[in-house]
Amino acid sequence: MALLDPEQDVRTRALEDLHNVLHHQNTLYEATPPTALYVAAILPDTRTLRSVDKDHRAFPGCVRAELLLWIASVANEVTDAADAIGQQHGFPLDDYPPAVAIREIRPLLFSAASAYANDADRAVSEAALSACIPLLDDHRLLHHRAALVFVIRQVLGTSELWQHRERAIDALNAWGEDSSGLEGQRNPFLFCDTDLSPHSSPWGADQSTTQGRVDDPPF
Repeated sequence: MALLDPEQDVRTRALEDLHNVLHHQNTLYEATPPTALYVAAILPDTRTLRSVDKDHRAFPGCVRAELLLWIASVANEVTDAADAIGQQHGFPLDDYPPAVAIREIRPLLFSAASAYANDADRAVSEAALSACIPLLDDHRLLHHRAALVFVIRQVLGTSELWQHRERAIDALNAWGEDSSGLEGQRNPFLFCDTDLSPHSSPWGADQSTTQGRVDDPPF
């Protein structure tokens, strides 16, 4: 329950563990799918409206926004594009149990994230839409794309963060929708964030470096 702890530094460390232990360098581990379910389950808790410490790489937002961005990062690793890259290197997602498990729960994750697509908190809304987009590669969820096109254009497409604007452009283009008028990043080398970068291999990090640390989520 450290993610919901009254102390900001405790919440911050728990969020760091989500990224550095349970999803290190975009890798999915055995503990990542059950953790994703836990994260989705606590999103409605009002304690997720509390703040966290920020550094120069952090996005604005409360714990809820950070959790939604973590779901987005996890979902990025099991998209059709990620699978295509994996197959090119001889590592199809179907051969990797953590990826299979994340794919199986995508409808549950989408249900949790989409509830905040029109949230009054702009950071939460942007994070929710960022999570929804990669989840909508699931064939069971394709029919939800059309309903999100307008809000993706209006919210992500006009975000102050270029990462979100580019995510909107990429999603709309991939779905055959109009992305005209939306402006992405002029110089992609000005900023680099691994959670919103192009898909890496689902085997992106050496799992041996985290063995023994991911069986019991640190929150």
